[in-house]
Amino acid sequence: METQEATHTVGQLARLAGVTVRTLHHYGDVGLLEPSGRSAAGYRLYDADDVDRLTRILYYRDLGFGLDDVAALLDGDTDTVEHLRHQHRLLTERLERVRAMVTSVEREMEAHMSGIRLTPQEQLEVFGETWDPAYQAEAEERWGDTPAWEQSQERVAHYTKQDWIEVKAETDALVADAVAAFEAGVQPGSDRADAVAERHRANLNRFYDADHSLQRQVAALFTEDERFAAEYDRHAPGLARWLREVIEANADKHT
Repeated sequence: METQEATHTVGQLARLAGVTVRTLHHYGDVGLLEPSGRSAAGYRLYDADDVDRLTRILYYRDLGFGLDDVAALLDGDTDTVEHLRHQHRLLTERLERVRAMVTSVEREMEAHMSGIRLTPQEQLEVFGETWDPAYQAEAEERWGDTPAWEQSQERVAHYTKQDWIEVKAETDALVADAVAAFEAGVQPGSDRADAVAERHRANLNRFYDADHSLQRQVAALFTEDERFAAEYDRHAPGLARWLREVIEANADKHT
């Protein structure tokens, strides 16, 4: 903190240090920062040493030290290094807590920006432990400038927790039926396979108007994006490619 004058009134020092006059009065009352002099009218006056002491007081206060500890540090009644080590440990622990809070807030922001109006706990209840709001941010980056994305945001903005539970139940049922058809050897283009494809399109239509051409684009991700492939194939190895072929065969009949 720089100063050009040898003395400062309490108001001048308060403005210089960015604190209140009341704070300086309190520091004086507890013996932490007593003014070096008084004016003829009895007003407090602070010199350069006082300014330096206040700088150190504010530094230690920013680190989280209490006033008694600050006084001990400044007046040499304690081991400064040991105090700083202790405060360093406390600040490091606080930093880790803040980082965890920031991460939690960021994830909730991503979820809200994606249009999903659920608390983190509700997201976990509905979607399970594998749910990651970052997927929504990635989807926005990929399709954010499309009419389908805009339409999906308008629709899900009104979805309740019960709506999401129903979506999840429908999706789970669709996957279960797809696995059963796949394991039974159902061929793409057959009536049973087409029924699976149409159920998948109906699921998409909860979010946006999905014609067969748009559904085909979504199905391409089942094999081109390893995360989609892994999600389907964990139910039955090869399911992702089979489901894509089923959707494409059905789309060929309508385009």
